[in-house]
Amino acid sequence: MGFEKVSFINSQGKKLAARLERPDNQEPHSYAIFAHCFTCNKNFSAVRNISRALVSKGIAVLRFDFTGLGESEGEFEETNFSSNVSDLIEAAKYLEQRYKAPSLLIGHSLGGAAVIFAASELDSVAAVSTIGAPSSPAHVQHLFKSNVDEINATGKAKLNIGGRDFTIKKDFIDDIESKPMKDVLKNLRKPYLVLHSPQDTIVGIENAKELYQFAHHPKSFISIDKADHLLMDSVDSTYVGNVIAGWAERYLDIPKGTPLKTSHQVAVSIGNEGFTSEIVAGNHLLIADEPKDFGGNDFGPSPYDYVSSGLGACTAMTLRMYASRKKWDLQKVIVHVDHGKEHAPDSQNTSTIKKIDTFKRSIELFGDLDDSQKNRLMEIADKCPVHKTLSATSVIITKLK
Repeated sequence: MGFEKVSFINSQGKKLAARLERPDNQEPHSYAIFAHCFTCNKNFSAVRNISRALVSKGIAVLRFDFTGLGESEGEFEETNFSSNVSDLIEAAKYLEQRYKAPSLLIGHSLGGAAVIFAASELDSVAAVSTIGAPSSPAHVQHLFKSNVDEINATGKAKLNIGGRDFTIKKDFIDDIESKPMKDVLKNLRKPYLVLHSPQDTIVGIENAKELYQFAHHPKSFISIDKADHLLMDSVDSTYVGNVIAGWAERYLDIPKGTPLKTSHQVAVSIGNEGFTSEIVAGNHLLIADEPKDFGGNDFGPSPYDYVSSGLGACTAMTLRMYASRKKWDLQKVIVHVDHGKEHAPDSQNTSTIKKIDTFKRSIELFGDLDDSQKNRLMEIADKCPVHKTLSATSVIITKLK
């Protein structure tokens, strides 16, 4: 999977830094936006892991830094919860204008509260999921409760959250206290997935209970047992990403193509754009493509990659079969194959002689094998059926069906 650095302008004219991660093997069928937690940024490990799990299921993910955080412009102290929601809406507009409107919103902690409010204003959003989210934006006040007097007296205070210094203004507190989460969720009427850890010491599990009660069906709750609030263990964050992707499939508009059928050993189908091809080989579905520098999308191996793979696989299988029959201690085989076009070794005048297809094969043998056994296995490698086919003259008969 690959990502590209992108940016968009928020409602205050500030440039917000973002990363758009898309599948390497297909065009994304849906787009999602991930809103990170109060003290995190788009590159936080849990954010990356969840995004990559979604991308592996064909969902492109936009993750960005809210105003004043990470690489985005602006001052954090000039922001509030409403401005975070506004940033999310601008992110959705950016996707709609450049790619496709988002159909899935995901938010972690206070970012979860923000996506609920944003989803209520975005018609394209078909499903919403929150992770460790508070049942009210005002819940975050406990993070700076010792500074409330200073904020009320001077209008702001500098505090340390998660090892970082932040300046919080009274406007921030006033704003989060005015946000009626219960009313918004009751009126949301969109599929909603709540994920929360019972061991969360930052945002207690009772918040998940309230969020679930506020929402209408279809709604789901999954307990992320033994996870911490920030999902610092990659196993937890990857699990969360896989769960969200599986749950969202029911609600996202995923195109269902007509499956390629054939009575032959192999069938290949290609559309009217690009080189991406669908392959059916027996009960198996494969993708072939050309590299991007050849005009393809690089969604799958090239045709010659498949030929080289066939040679490598056949070689390994043949050696495995022979060693098993001989009861030799062959533990593992790795076959490396390169393909190119070169002049034959005995060519005299290379300027007038056509290059021939050349497969260079390197074999690694693992196990308790003596030199005579290794030499014999190298001889057997040349006897694999695909090797014989490639080194002989084949006949291809083509007809119009």
